[in-house]
Amino acid sequence: MQNIVTEVIVGKDETDGPTNWEMHYGNFREQVCKRTSYNTRGGVHYTDGAPSADQSKAFRKNYAGIGYTYDETRDAFIPPQPFDSWVLNETSCLWDAPVAYPEDGQQYTWNEETTSWDLITE
Repeated sequence: MQNIVTEVIVGKDETDGPTNWEMHYGNFREQVCKRTSYNTRGGVHYTDGAPSADQSKAFRKNYAGIGYTYDETRDAFIPPQPFDSWVLNETSCLWDAPVAYPEDGQQYTWNEETTSWDLITE
């Protein structure tokens, strides 16, 4: 699959200057450039850690990171798959473990060999 993010640049305030910043930066950098939002994760835009009232600010499901894939069909940045057993969540464009993370207040790490969460005891 193509469209791997190789660089993330901080642009200018989008209310100042050209109306199409993707084209502006694409021409300047001589590569495809796609807008992203620091505050977007799983298709939700956040302000001060809480979902924003204005969800029109949520761009491309997730903030782009180096190594992420830009999926044109979903118009989304998708992080690298952390484990072979994890499945892409079509709504958030994040990867879901095949077993839900335990909600008992303790910390766990994923064990791909057993496809389960192991309690961290240290």
